[in-house]
Amino acid sequence: MCFGAFSKYVGYKLLVLALLCIVANILLYFPNGDTRYASHNYLGKYVGCLHGIIGGGLLVLVPAFTFIGIEYDHCRGCFHHENHGRSCSLIASIVVACVGILGAGYCFIISALALAHGPYCYTRDVHSGCCPFSDSRYLMEHADWPLCQDPRAIVKWNVTLFSILLALSGIELILCTIQIINACIGGVCTACNGHNEVP
Repeated sequence: MCFGAFSKYVGYKLLVLALLCIVANILLYFPNGDTRYASHNYLGKYVGCLHGIIGGGLLVLVPAFTFIGIEYDHCRGCFHHENHGRSCSLIASIVVACVGILGAGYCFIISALALAHGPYCYTRDVHSGCCPFSDSRYLMEHADWPLCQDPRAIVKWNVTLFSILLALSGIELILCTIQIINACIGGVCTACNGHNEVP
């Protein structure tokens, strides 16, 4: 069974997802394309966590590039012995998949908290910035969204981007978990084949 080909497939998918997470997180800094909110630090507390850039982005790029680059099928691993080389590659893929799970998990948790907390904005009644929504019910009560007057349409902006980050990081978690299962199966098969080859 070609475990390397599947790992490369997962690697390319993670690469795309990580780049999308980075882009989505960057967009959170510029509501409606306006730079003044970021320059004056008028952003919600979860925007600055860099969960999409570091968590769902850079930390997921580690397993992405590893899965793309590891040579399972040609057994170019840590040792000259075929089974040891393949085993080392499988162990490496498990370790970096765990790094990906940590990064994607961080992005997932922060995105969920940000959605529940609501955006930081200026309202008609409060002239300084605040978080006008007390709980996550605002997600269903669209009539309350106009409470946030500045930045314009900030609720829709935040909900859209944090939801995208939540979905992307969720898929990253699934892919990294599948890769761990894939590597474990590959390790069992390698061990069985090595045992059968012993005279």
